[in-house]
Amino acid sequence: MNNRRSFLKKTSAIALGSLLLNKDILANALANKVHMPGAGLQLFTLFGVMDDDVAGNLKKIAAIGYKEIESAFSKKGGYYGMPPKEFASMVKDMGMHWRSHHVLGAPFKMPAGAKMPAGADGKPMVIPPMKNLRDNYQELVDQAAEGGVTYLVCANTPIGTLDEVKASIEVLNKSADAAKKAGLLFAYHNHDAEFKPIDGVIPYDLLLSQTDKNKVKMELDLAWATKAGKDPVELFKQHPGRFHLWHVKDLDKGYEHILELGKGVIDYKRIFDNASLSGMKYYFVEQDGAPKPLENIATSFNYLQGILKK
Repeated sequence: MNNRRSFLKKTSAIALGSLLLNKDILANALANKVHMPGAGLQLFTLFGVMDDDVAGNLKKIAAIGYKEIESAFSKKGGYYGMPPKEFASMVKDMGMHWRSHHVLGAPFKMPAGAKMPAGADGKPMVIPPMKNLRDNYQELVDQAAEGGVTYLVCANTPIGTLDEVKASIEVLNKSADAAKKAGLLFAYHNHDAEFKPIDGVIPYDLLLSQTDKNKVKMELDLAWATKAGKDPVELFKQHPGRFHLWHVKDLDKGYEHILELGKGVIDYKRIFDNASLSGMKYYFVEQDGAPKPLENIATSFNYLQGILKK
């Protein structure tokens, strides 16, 4: 109990200090425009079909107009069945940049009552056993560095209890140190669970305050944050410059179904207008369980071109 009290007291002190330090960052961000990168894609969107023809699918993605790639889990294991350098070369040959890769924070466990989204064949997706940061952080860092990506991202980690949050924070800090030594940047990707209170504490607040902001950046999944009742722009104001990466997807009115961009209720024009404030370097379209992934990502790409030209 004393350890928990000490943990929470330390969190509060760091959060207050961070708020004061962020004033200068906030002022600078409001005064400058961000250089907008090309549209990016998180390949988990094509999880059901990606491994069937990796080169062919990358070629189709490039033909749509995507320039930045973030990789994730593959049914073939590794990097879509390839060593990291081979996958990097393939992406480059398609005229795109491999910017980021997702890994798990700890062994994957499906939450009680939850179901994997359906793939293109209509059947629930199956994720093979994967290595994770808790048990294999150095190996995962070394592989990502070998592939030449900029960011290694923790896609998910246990946060069901305060003890799990504390253990996950230790893993994130340890992984971030290793990533820095290898020349990588490290980031954390959220879902909506991070914003649900545990014993009166919001896990996302702890993840922000108990990790080194210079080593652990955030990949803000804008739709999951919105579903949790958070305004992304307000998060940018509270933690300017921390959100190097974004996931962009849309939601229906009930926040139950993930849709193509422009088909739901999220005001992405307002969010992109505040890109400089967030510190965004790259953004990636993601549509979990996309029913027609190549058609869906084309729709999202065209929507982005429209709002970014206005």
